[in-house]
Amino acid sequence: MIWRLMIDGGNTGARNMAVDEAIAVAHSRGHVPPTLRLYEWNPPAVSIGYFQDLSKEIDLEACRGLGVDWVRRPTGGRAVLHEDEVTYSVVISERLLPGSVLETYLELSRGLVAALRLLGADPQLAQGALPGGGRGASPACFDSPAWYEMTCGGKKVVGSAQTRRNGVILQHGSIPVYMDARRVVSVLRLDSDDLRRRLEKNLAQKAVGLQQVLGRAVARDEVMDAVQKGFAAGLGLEFERGGLTAFEVELAVNLEREKYSRSAWNEQRQGRGQHV
Repeated sequence: MIWRLMIDGGNTGARNMAVDEAIAVAHSRGHVPPTLRLYEWNPPAVSIGYFQDLSKEIDLEACRGLGVDWVRRPTGGRAVLHEDEVTYSVVISERLLPGSVLETYLELSRGLVAALRLLGADPQLAQGALPGGGRGASPACFDSPAWYEMTCGGKKVVGSAQTRRNGVILQHGSIPVYMDARRVVSVLRLDSDDLRRRLEKNLAQKAVGLQQVLGRAVARDEVMDAVQKGFAAGLGLEFERGGLTAFEVELAVNLEREKYSRSAWNEQRQGRGQHV
């Protein structure tokens, strides 16, 4: 199967989420093939899951002081600080990738496992809670792995989330180059300094970045190269490098302006749906 490969530089949180959705819409209409997109965030941003309450879980004043933006994802899951990382997104129709959420997580994880092995890591597939966390979970995504997410040495190294709409799967995920637990916790709204210290310690014990796993400097270009090669080998794909179509560009601009950059989307807790 031939997929489109897109590699983006750093974009704002609103722009990144708008582009992911625009690709999903274009694919649902048959305009573009399945797409693997690799991108960064500029400025750094914290993304919250579709069902999270921004005002209750994110310290917006701290974000402003740190120069960190914020945006609500169309997918579920918990808060992720996108800073020193590579983000991947996959858009593919359910017809081409049939199965339940967990089955498709497992299939796409084959590409991520192959990518981490190319970098020199020894990843394992976690078997834990359903993606997105459960009642009583901390607001931070990397606090614990979900089913079929990547761990190295028992620590979570990739966090992913998925949504389905109009017969299309959108899955995107964070691959930290370096995991700074203190920095992650600094953008969360927590009830006490003691809780902050305990969550920081817990996060440092349960999550890790590629540099900590490999014990060496890791360039983002190296990670992107490994991810595209890992998906090609792990899923038996071929890639053709491409950019956004005119339709996707126009739709992304509209989605960024009318949805992802607006408080009506980012600050209002969303209703239930198939977002994990």
